[in-house]
Amino acid sequence: MEKVYDLEERTRLFAWNVRQFIKKLPKTIGNTEDARQLVRSSGSVGANYIEANESLGKKDFLMRIRISRKEAKESVYWLSLLDVGSDAEIGSEKNKLQQESTELMKIFGAILTKSMAQTD
Repeated sequence: MEKVYDLEERTRLFAWNVRQFIKKLPKTIGNTEDARQLVRSSGSVGANYIEANESLGKKDFLMRIRISRKEAKESVYWLSLLDVGSDAEIGSEKNKLQQESTELMKIFGAILTKSMAQTD
């Protein structure tokens, strides 16, 4: 997956890639339920970032960034629970999505730290 430096686009691509990945998973009850949660959390990362960019003030901005970070962290969790079976290609794709979600979590954490330092 190519790195995108526009964070709105990067978060949109993350959510889109998650949706494409889910279509390839073995159809189990666990995967179905965990995939539903993953779709929600992965989409919420970018949706809250967009909201942060349209925020009504500093408090609103910080809250939305915190939510984006939380949803990225939650996406790592749901990805970790998905069963890819013995398919190495799907397993590799899962690892890449987990890595991207972790990177997004760190980016939002850095934005939060920097933004909070500017208010002190």
